[in-house]
Amino acid sequence: MDLEISCINKTDRYNPHERIENAGGMNNGSRWKKSQPTVIREIEAKTNTFFTKVNGSRANVIVATHNGNKYIKTESDGLHPNNLLSLPECP
Repeated sequence: MDLEISCINKTDRYNPHERIENAGGMNNGSRWKKSQPTVIREIEAKTNTFFTKVNGSRANVIVATHNGNKYIKTESDGLHPNNLLSLPECP
């Protein structure tokens, strides 16, 4: 399944690579929310793909590693996952 991430929940950590706790959105009229480790597992297992919209264009979500910690970011981001961190909080 190809899921659009339209919101996130942040942790209280300042490190941008550890800030995303959950990602969520809508799929066929139903709200979904998954933990970051679940999103990482699904991307790596090719179970689901994820993307977000950046200035109206699709930005694919990928798994990156920083200091041995896996996190999610968009392909168009540099080292910091700014596109996802700028999304609103999930309910």
